Amino acid sequence: MSMLDSLRSKLGIDPDADSYVDDTEENVFPGGQGAAAAQEYTQQQEIKQHSNKVVNINATTQLQVVLVKPERFDDASSIADQLNAKHTVVLNLESASKEVSRRLIDFLSGVAYANNGQIKRVATSTFIITPYNVDIMGDLLDELENNGVFF
Repeated sequence: MSMLDSLRSKLGIDPDADSYVDDTEENVFPGGQGAAAAQEYTQQQEIKQHSNKVVNINATTQLQVVLVKPERFDDASSIADQLNAKHTVVLNLESASKEVSRRLIDFLSGVAYANNGQIKRVATSTFIITPYNVDIMGDLLDELENNGVFF
C-alpha cells in the first residue's frame, strides 16, 4: 500500500473514485435537430449576447412615433418613458427656451444612449430620437450631415 492509498483510506475516499465524470451536456438544439436548428439557436444566442434587455422575439411589434413639443424641463420624464417603451420620438423645441432646449437635449441624449438608440437633428429646432431597432435614412439627413447642421 502506497502512501497515497493510506491517505485515501484515512480520509475515506474510494480508490476507484479517481475516474473523471463529464457532467456537461451535449449541445441539444431546441426545436429539432440539424443544421437549420443549430443556426437558428446560434443566432438567438448572438441576439441575447448583444443586448442585456429581455426581448420577446416572437412578439409582433408595433412601431409608434410620438410627437412632442415640450415647454418645460418637467416634460423630460414623460418623453424618456416613451423612449424606454421603444417608441420613436419627434422632439419639437420651438416653444422651449434655449436653456430648457439644451437641458432636454442633454438629458434625452443620455436616455437614447442608455437604450442603444440615436438622436439626430432633422430641422433647426426639431430632433428625432429612435430606439436601437429603428434606422433613420434619407437624402435630407445626408444633406444635413454634409452641411454641418447635423447634431
